[in-house]
Amino acid sequence: MSTLPLAGRSALVTGGGRGIGFAIARRLADSGARVAICGRDRQRLAAAADQLRRPADQRQRPAGAEVIAHPCDVRRPEDAQSLAGALTAAWGSIHILVNNAGISGRNPISESGDEHWRDILATNLDGLYYVTKAIVPHMQSPGGRIINLSSVLGRFGVAGYTAYCASKHGIIGFTRALALELAGRGITVNALCPGWVATDMAWQGMRESAAGMGITFEEFRRQAIAGVPIGRILEPAEVAELVLYLASDAASGITGQAINLCGGQTMD
Repeated sequence: MSTLPLAGRSALVTGGGRGIGFAIARRLADSGARVAICGRDRQRLAAAADQLRRPADQRQRPAGAEVIAHPCDVRRPEDAQSLAGALTAAWGSIHILVNNAGISGRNPISESGDEHWRDILATNLDGLYYVTKAIVPHMQSPGGRIINLSSVLGRFGVAGYTAYCASKHGIIGFTRALALELAGRGITVNALCPGWVATDMAWQGMRESAAGMGITFEEFRRQAIAGVPIGRILEPAEVAELVLYLASDAASGITGQAINLCGGQTMD
């Protein structure tokens, strides 16, 4: 019998081709799950899938993990339905859904046009809704797990980031309501609220914020780290470890929660 905690289970990680999503997909695959990743960049997805099929440590699991890379624009409900159809055809029920796909960027209220606002909300909030709506009918019941990636900006506001803050606050509300809706099916729904995590998106955000403040990237980074009580930026693998726990049998009593993973940046 396998000792891997997620052996025999299937997982979907949206935006799994890079950053936090890739780290989550890696951790789930190394824990025995069959893993699907989706995103808009076909080449990136294919390369990520090849990496996921090779274990980070061959002593942990053998090579050849079952990985599906499925192109999907989460902003399109028809793409979400196509994704759900492909996964259920391959695996039957889905045990774990990680809604990670998201974008960021400044959109001060003085910005001309509404395109940036609509794109962020469509990706971060509508996309999460479309994928969840497509997958839930096929989720393992009981025992299903839905894990949504919010942010500490779902806990507080940051000037110039109205769309991103609105979307991440919305994810927490969505999580709490859906947790109640699915409790009778034995499916848990939780959100994670990471702070600064070492990803390309974080570096982009730091560059944008530094430019908006008229300071250098390094000065902004120093100020950002000074605002984290533990004095450092988190690694994607740390977020992945918490996802693994929430996806496991040990977390069956946790639902409707928004869990901070931010080095003490916020304690609300």
